[in-house]
Amino acid sequence: MPGPLSGIRIIDASAVVSGPLAAMVLADQGADVIKVEPPGRGDSTRQKINARAGMTGLFVNNNRGKRSIVIDMKSEPGLQIMYDLIRGADVFIQNWRPGAAERLGLGESALRDLNEALIYTSITGYGESGPYRDDRVYDPIVQALTGFVALQKNPEFPIHDLVRTLVCDKSTAYTVAQAVSAALFARERGSGGQHIKVSMLDAALAFMWPDGMVDRTLLGDDIHSPFRVTDAYRIWDTADGQLIYFTNTLQEIHAVFAALGHPEWAEEEQFAAGAIMQPESREEMGQRIMREFQRFTTEELVRRLKEHDVPVAAANSLDEISRDPQIRHNQTIFEAVHPVYGRYQQARPAPQFSVTATEPAIPAPLLGEHTDSILSELGYDEARRAALREAGIAL
Repeated sequence: MPGPLSGIRIIDASAVVSGPLAAMVLADQGADVIKVEPPGRGDSTRQKINARAGMTGLFVNNNRGKRSIVIDMKSEPGLQIMYDLIRGADVFIQNWRPGAAERLGLGESALRDLNEALIYTSITGYGESGPYRDDRVYDPIVQALTGFVALQKNPEFPIHDLVRTLVCDKSTAYTVAQAVSAALFARERGSGGQHIKVSMLDAALAFMWPDGMVDRTLLGDDIHSPFRVTDAYRIWDTADGQLIYFTNTLQEIHAVFAALGHPEWAEEEQFAAGAIMQPESREEMGQRIMREFQRFTTEELVRRLKEHDVPVAAANSLDEISRDPQIRHNQTIFEAVHPVYGRYQQARPAPQFSVTATEPAIPAPLLGEHTDSILSELGYDEARRAALREAGIAL
């Protein structure tokens, strides 16, 4: 059965991650996504890193389910092709720097004249105005500005660090995907087309805020017990590896004591309700647990802690993720074979719809793989398509 967004056409003129991932989420839910790429190397994530046969891991992971057309948007004929695409589109997504769309003739007002119902989506680094408006930006720069770096500090090694995944790009992408779906829903209720504006700075800060700023949300000098739950995050060494456990109640803490063979620790006054939150009590508890953990293998500790209903998991290496029994049970990772770039694996879309279940998405496209068929859909005959190819305008 077609997905929930079946019948929606999206023109994705964005590049790298923030826009392409958003469009891929929508493609996973059934939208027809046409990815527009410039002549030459196409999207910059096609550069030859983690690559084989003209395809890269980063491009695959952000462009599943799309068709690719190569258009020289800086040329007049290329711009006219874009206009033809827009006339039949529901959504347009771009993540160019402020002002670039207008210089190309693809700004919101120009496209609104072609398609009043269009959901026009602009993604910027910092916003469309302000002191950083024209600055170049990448994910780690936004991490630095929005508190992610401030939060990445192990108390045992008090050096700030980055989150080593594109957390700001990806949080922006999911924000955009949700906003586009909401705008499409509003349009169905009669609101018409609209302009969605999302900055990475705003999306990243909103993503970080719910837990990262709990101690700075209530304002004033009379706030009791300042504490962030994530301050208790810790990786524990075992005899042969590492694990993570987490406790949120006194009962769970005492269950850890029992799992380690020391239920008597729960009787000590320093580990009783109230006292256990004192710094000296937590320090003593941490030292004891650390010593005990190093007596056991990871497998044995995970078994013992689970037997006492303590939330726990071994710290999987990247190669162990696909072998994890719950991930295998969920079939979260799938493998496929592309006729050109060969065997690959990906995480499937997380949402599973009971009625509008989506069909498996087409694999990430080769550069310009669908140019000819898309132009044909627009009514361009073979002679016209050949002329555009010869001129280097649509490849």
